[in-house]
Order: sequence, then structure tokens, then C-alpha cells
Amino acid sequence: MKKILILGSGAGGTMVAAKLRRELNPLEWQITIIDNDEMHHYQPGWLFIPFGIYTAADCMKPKMDFIPKGVNFILDEVVAVDTDGRKVQCKNSSYEYDWLVIATGCRIAPQEIDGLDNWKPDPKGKEHTFFTLESAVALHKKMKYFKSGRMVFNIAEMPHKCPVVPMEFIFMADWFFAKNGVRKDIEIEFVTPNTGIFTKPIASKVLSVAADEKNIKVTPNFDLASVDPESGILTSAKGETVQYDLLISTMPNLGAEYVEDSGLGDGMGYVMTNHHTLRAEKYDNIYVVGDATNVPTSKAGSVAHYEAEIVVENLLLEIEGQEPKPAFDGHSTCFIVSGYDKAYLFDFNYKTEPLPGKFPFPGLGPFDLVGESYINYWGKMMFKWVYWNMLLTGQELPLEPQMNMAGKSWPKVDIK
Repeated sequence: MKKILILGSGAGGTMVAAKLRRELNPLEWQITIIDNDEMHHYQPGWLFIPFGIYTAADCMKPKMDFIPKGVNFILDEVVAVDTDGRKVQCKNSSYEYDWLVIATGCRIAPQEIDGLDNWKPDPKGKEHTFFTLESAVALHKKMKYFKSGRMVFNIAEMPHKCPVVPMEFIFMADWFFAKNGVRKDIEIEFVTPNTGIFTKPIASKVLSVAADEKNIKVTPNFDLASVDPESGILTSAKGETVQYDLLISTMPNLGAEYVEDSGLGDGMGYVMTNHHTLRAEKYDNIYVVGDATNVPTSKAGSVAHYEAEIVVENLLLEIEGQEPKPAFDGHSTCFIVSGYDKAYLFDFNYKTEPLPGKFPFPGLGPFDLVGESYINYWGKMMFKWVYWNMLLTGQELPLEPQMNMAGKSWPKVDIK
């Protein structure tokens, strides 16, 4: 019997398992998922926990609820991949494979920044993130009682999970503090290593206008070198400083340690991946999906969904002796909550930035691309149900892996 191993049962790994199980004969193909956590985390929900919109319980369910029938689930921790012997070494045992899918995501690494070496989620502290469940809960306790001072959101390093989520946080913070009657006493500053609030010109223009209207200061070109928790100061590589009373940081992000230890990594723990086939570079029997890749697009749930479609298609092609298709175009679809029950929606890929139009059906919508609307917000909030009930089970959605240009147009705005 042939063996497919999937390392990681987050969104990408679970979707790949569901799709492969439907396509491959269970008498001929054994599919096994290895993961070191029994709980599945709805990571997009972590953003809402600091504002009291979701709780920790809203964002987690047992992984066994979503492991497809006929797929083995092994609770173990990956230590190394022997690509020559086609074997995965874990803490408790080793497992052979014919095909391997790496879907172990990425992790925050505060120890990479001087001053955050000993950081822990602490409601009493001044330094926070929300890129783990525990840290999001701690930040909620901090936000409830933050009444005055300077709140700074810092992108510590690129890449990080979901490039639009920092903008969502600062916009929602503006709304949250206004709702609590303390916005006039709180400064909000967005500090980023990028040249603007976002990396795509049209989207950056739109979001910059929104930040101005909300009285949010944007400080670009700030490459974080160190954090001084005692004095509450960020220092850049050029010696520039930013003072804070409350710091929210993306933290540096790295891939899984075993990726680098096994010679699969790019120096940061992300698997060196062909940008279009999603096959691991140098290894023709390994595919990569989700945040574990080093492809130059968003580390977001929508990307994992689109990549899962391509990975399954190409793996099946190779099983049948065909060449994989260079079909992935970097497609990403991101809702950006802007506060007050409104949101933006961006749809882009490697080569094309977000453009106005309707999504997912050209000319019909119901969601507005680039523009801000109430329907976009409810689309974002509805996504949690779609995630738990449709995405993870591998059901078909009206979303194509490749970006659709139908109905989109270049906006008449100055993007210089």
C-alpha cells in the first residue's frame, strides 16, 4: 500500500487530507496526518479576542472533528525529515512515506528581537501580540483597562501571518477605544518596515486615507532592532525611536525547526517551494501548503485554501505519471475589518494588486472589492461558520484558486 504523510493538521493540511481521501482508493492509499496538538485553532478569530468579540472557546475545536473518515491521525511531534530514505522521524516513532505534504505553518519567535527574549503573555505587561491563543486572551485583559497613553502596533519583521491583520487591529482599536469613551486620550501609531501602510500601492492609498480619517499615525521604513521594556521604547536599525505605553507586535515569524534541521528550509524555517507548482524545491515527492511555504504571497487562510486545491491536483497528476501544472498565481483574498461594522476586501496575486470590482461573482458580488461596506463586514463574520463547516471538510466553494480578472478595473486614484 502506498503512503501519503501530511505533517500538520491546520487549515491547509486538513483540506488536503479531505480532498485526497475522496480521490484516492483507500485500499491502495494510506493517508496519515501527524500533528502535536489535538485542538484545531481558528486563527483568524484570534484578532477578535482582544476586543471581546470572540472568546477562546469560539476559536478552537477538537481536530478529530475534522479528520476525514479513512485518514489516520497520529499525535506526535516531527523532529526531522529524511528525504533520501523517505522517512519522518518524530519524538515517539518514525513513519515512512511515498509522498509527503508539509503543512506545519509558522510560529512567533520573540527571542529573535533584543528585549523580547523573555517575553510571555502577561495581562500586566506592556508588550503584547495576538498571534497565539494565550497571547490574544492576555491582550483582551489588557485592552479592557487601557484608558490613556500611546498604543503602538509594530510589524517586527516580514513575513508574518496575514499582512492585512495589522491594519485590521489598528482600525478596530480606534473603534474599541471610541466605544469605551477613551479614544481622545489614546494615541495610535502604526510602525512598519514597509514603505507605507501596505505593500500594494492601490490598497496602501485606500488604507492610508482611512488611517488619516481615524487619526492614526503611520511610521514607515522602521526596521526594528530592539525593544526596551523598561522605558517603553522601540529602536530601529538606524537609531530612530518610538515610545509606547502599550505595544502590540507581530513578533518575528519563523517556520518549524525541523524544516531547517532537515535541509528543507530557506534560512527562516520556511520550505523552499516552487512558486507555481507548490512542490518543494529539489524534492519531487514533497509538496508544501499554507504558511510553511516560502512563496511570496500572504500567509493567510485564503491562500492555504487556494494552495490546497493546487497541491491536490498536482500530487494526483504526479501519481498518474504526469507533470505538475504551474497553476498557483499567488492568489489571496483578504477581508479587512475597519471598525463600526464595516470592512474592506482585497483580492490579489503575485503580479496584480487589489482592484475594484465585485466578489466572488463578477458584477454581482455580493462583496465589494477595495471599497468599504457593511456587507463586507458580515462576510468576514460569516467566514467562521464557512471555515468550520465547509473549508475544513474540503467542500467545493465558488472560489477559484487563480485570481479572476473579470469585472475588475483600475481605479481612478493617484497612487504615487
